[in-house]
Amino acid sequence: MTKVGIIGATGMAGSATFKAAQEAGLNVTAIVRNAEKAKQNLGANIQLIESDAFNLTKSDLEQFDVVVDAFATAPEKAYLHTDLATHLVATLRETESPRLIFILGAGSTFVGTGDQRHFAYEDIKADPNNAAWQSIPENQLYEFNFLKDVKNVSWTGVSPGQLFVPGELADKVLYGKDDMLFDEQGRSQTTSDTMAKAIVDEIITPAHKQERFIVTNG
Repeated sequence: MTKVGIIGATGMAGSATFKAAQEAGLNVTAIVRNAEKAKQNLGANIQLIESDAFNLTKSDLEQFDVVVDAFATAPEKAYLHTDLATHLVATLRETESPRLIFILGAGSTFVGTGDQRHFAYEDIKADPNNAAWQSIPENQLYEFNFLKDVKNVSWTGVSPGQLFVPGELADKVLYGKDDMLFDEQGRSQTTSDTMAKAIVDEIITPAHKQERFIVTNG
């Protein structure tokens, strides 16, 4: 049975992924800072590791086949997205297992065409109404740029649509690689259960080694 560790398993994306992995029959462990909160949210009898993600050692990580980084933080600490990615990669250099799956932001996806094609983050940055939280997509873009140069650790990235919100699995799901996806109504949105299903599918049937893919509700 595939063993999966989920960092940040009590957050929106992490808890949805934890539950989806359980439902798929995977052997899943929550990696959290607060064990009691995890038990309240995910079940009293779950498997868990109570640890700050930055304290995880190689022996902690090597017990898993896949480790999902669903870490979330406040905008003023957004640099921790890249810091955690570098910690996990440095800890697992020159290994094939576990595979790391990173939940990235939409800021690293492209919008526009031709000469006008650009990172979505540039539009976020240009709107002063986004100032309070723009550091999160900014630093997740830096995180993705770091991962693109990682060759000797097995990793996969997954980005949501423009909006990433709590919600059930969509009836129709869209997949892409680099360009932001939109449904027939022009919306670019990913619900947490849609993201979770995409991650679990990637765990069971790996299809995106050393690359990022995009998933949105269709």
